[in-house]
Amino acid sequence: MRFVLGLLVTMVAARAEFRAAVVKADITPQSSQWLMGYGPRQSTGVHDRIFHKVAALDDGGTQAFIIASDLCVFSPSVYDEVTAELKKQIGLEPRQVWWTVTHTHSAPEVGSPGMYDVLLKGRSEHAWDRDYTAFVKSTLVGAVKQARAELKPARLVIGTGMANANINRRARDLDGTISLGLNPDGPADRQIGLIRLERADGSLMGLIANYAMHGTVLGGQWVQISGDGPGVVAAYVEEKLGAPMLYVNGAAGNLAPIYTVQPNPKAAHMGEFRVLLGNKILDGNQRMGSAGAEVKLWLGEKWIETPRKAGLGWPAELGAYAAKTAGGADLVRIPVRFLRINDTVLWSGPVELFCEIAIRVRNESPFRNTFYFGYANGWLGYLPTAAAFNEGGYEPRTSPFTGQVEKDFGDGVVSFIHGIPR
Repeated sequence: MRFVLGLLVTMVAARAEFRAAVVKADITPQSSQWLMGYGPRQSTGVHDRIFHKVAALDDGGTQAFIIASDLCVFSPSVYDEVTAELKKQIGLEPRQVWWTVTHTHSAPEVGSPGMYDVLLKGRSEHAWDRDYTAFVKSTLVGAVKQARAELKPARLVIGTGMANANINRRARDLDGTISLGLNPDGPADRQIGLIRLERADGSLMGLIANYAMHGTVLGGQWVQISGDGPGVVAAYVEEKLGAPMLYVNGAAGNLAPIYTVQPNPKAAHMGEFRVLLGNKILDGNQRMGSAGAEVKLWLGEKWIETPRKAGLGWPAELGAYAAKTAGGADLVRIPVRFLRINDTVLWSGPVELFCEIAIRVRNESPFRNTFYFGYANGWLGYLPTAAAFNEGGYEPRTSPFTGQVEKDFGDGVVSFIHGIPR
């Protein structure tokens, strides 16, 4: 009896307490900036402020940091520089750091042209702002360090909601021509993934909301800094809940907001996104069950190789994201990260994924919840379906991939998820 009791005490003592923290850091520029998204244009002011938001998770053995920034895209080299600094300063491995962007098209460029120098010709004819990029990177490093220092006993609950704030944007004409527009008959992923973090006393620490929608409520005519639709939704939810909300975009490669590319917030019905999506996030949060302190984290990573489009160049700084077959054909290497939180799996990639692929992965996953975190850890362009490559249109035309990528990527992700320990 004494031995059994001693063993029990040892096991209880070894059970680690789940801890978490949420930090918000302002990255609004103080000067005019080149805006990312659409054609090259410079900002003339600030309509609403933009932020880094960091959620730190720690189960006593594994730490993970989820970041949502009000930015459009950046080269994977920028992510590599930030994670190298975090490893140097506090010993974090890159797979522990998930840096996503809301994909607002009214935020400044960050970093060297990198991948969009290859895929978005004309974007690199002006000098990039090294001072603002340094500010974004240093602010993020500081926010991650702050979140780690502020880890406190916490509880967590995961759930889902649904919103009709997005729409397929691959418009089809009589002759089959595909253009950017609105396609209400096309596929769309309306699921909201929710992760609520609470303090030990039950008070709200922060909310993570995962929803697939391009940050293009405002169009190219708009030249003021803004978080666009995702920023408006996050600000509204924060006002209602009194805690930070991370807007983590999903597989939005072919999904637009239902009001899109408008010249100003009034024409865009910008405030209505508080109802269309903000209230649906609040409803989903209210419907979730009680949070629990029993949290187990698991991190994984898989690099998926797939053919690169013939004749496409490649930035020298992204050599780690390229390879060749034995016969010398060019390949793209896509890093995919996985984070299991109890009976939920999050997975992420540095691509603008078509929603059909994320839906397939979710449908074939053995886990209770499967959420895709898009625009994560850099940007390697659009990842469309094989059908989209056959149809044509903007996304496959500008993609670095071939029609084989849907199978390579989807099969690789599904097989990995089935191998994650449960």
